[in-house]
Amino acid sequence: MKYGLLGEKLTHSFSKEIHEALGYYRYSLCEVGRDELESFFKRRDFLGINVTIPYKKSVIEYLDSIDEAAAGIGAVNTVINDNGRLTGFNTDAFGLTALIQKAGVTLKGKKVLILGGGGTSATALYVAEKSGAGCVLRVSRSEKPGFITYEKAKKLHTDADVIINTTPAGMFPDIVNTPIDISAFSKLEAVVDAVYNPLNSRLVLEARERGITAVGGLYMLLMQAYMSARYFTREDIDIAKIEKIYSDILRKKRNIVLIGMPSAGKTSIGGMIAESLGMPFFDSDEQITAATGKTPADMIKREGEAAFRDIESKVIRELSVKNGAVIATGGGAVTVRDNLLNLKANGRVYYIDRAPELLQATADRPLSSSKQALEELYIKRRALYKNAADVIVENNSDINNAADKIRKDFLL
Repeated sequence: MKYGLLGEKLTHSFSKEIHEALGYYRYSLCEVGRDELESFFKRRDFLGINVTIPYKKSVIEYLDSIDEAAAGIGAVNTVINDNGRLTGFNTDAFGLTALIQKAGVTLKGKKVLILGGGGTSATALYVAEKSGAGCVLRVSRSEKPGFITYEKAKKLHTDADVIINTTPAGMFPDIVNTPIDISAFSKLEAVVDAVYNPLNSRLVLEARERGITAVGGLYMLLMQAYMSARYFTREDIDIAKIEKIYSDILRKKRNIVLIGMPSAGKTSIGGMIAESLGMPFFDSDEQITAATGKTPADMIKREGEAAFRDIESKVIRELSVKNGAVIATGGGAVTVRDNLLNLKANGRVYYIDRAPELLQATADRPLSSSKQALEELYIKRRALYKNAADVIVENNSDINNAADKIRKDFLL
């Protein structure tokens, strides 16, 4: 391995495609157990590596030197092998600063809570202090020097202005997890989450629900990779190149999610979009049938709507962790809050709005088997669809027009 990423578990990582998109070198993902770390560094069989959870602090003892920023932070995420001499750097600070600036978040004079006690937490402390934060508190599960507990944070520091999450809580595949309940933080202005897979963590989504500025860690990952690549290549890489890679990665990883009434055209439109963009297509109702051997209608009739919604939520959670897919949902998926949060983790949500007089009532849909039931359902759910959607697309004429509007918006 010449260049790559060192960590314990790397199935979630986007780093390989980011670094290789720069076009300078091949990049490997190198999973190493804690008992193998010392021998890995003794071999020194690499030119440059990035370091991720949980080794950003523990690698320091194997290096010959570290730069001033890494020393100040106490964590290393980039190591260069210069003729057998290993030097450590911290490019996470550059990446986190860039992410905070891109989100329009100000730390100066603010009360900041940093969640987590690892290397990225130390980086966040360094960035917050350099940015002139008024008060910075690091939060850990246990009481220890330099940290407060989550219980104390929720009891004594609910006036925090900014929360920075550096824990892996909410990271793929456990996307429903959050490190802290933000409902008690009445002054909260911003949430910055280092988690980048999914694109929007549950913490970020819950903050946005409350009208709080919130951003995930993908841009941080890209910008730290940009600075690492400069160390690897010793070249002054044009930052515009990484900005384009950021846009490309974001588009590649994001899902197109279609919501709307039964017979609004979600499955037909989704299939057309998936074929034209070369993306896989999943229909949640079809996935339910494949998993259970029963159609949604059969399940609702025989087991009741509540039992069906439980199965539907499980299927939607499994679909939501996918990247670069088109997902059509059942008409009632929006009635469960968790479904929407899961779908938004990686998805841009489009509401296919079809006028009620154009919708078709069918006997195989127990909740909309008559025209009257269908119209009542439309009235009941329309506000849910609108509130859930990132984009509303009318489908009252040519289905190709609706599909084209979604394609154009998604590719912007």
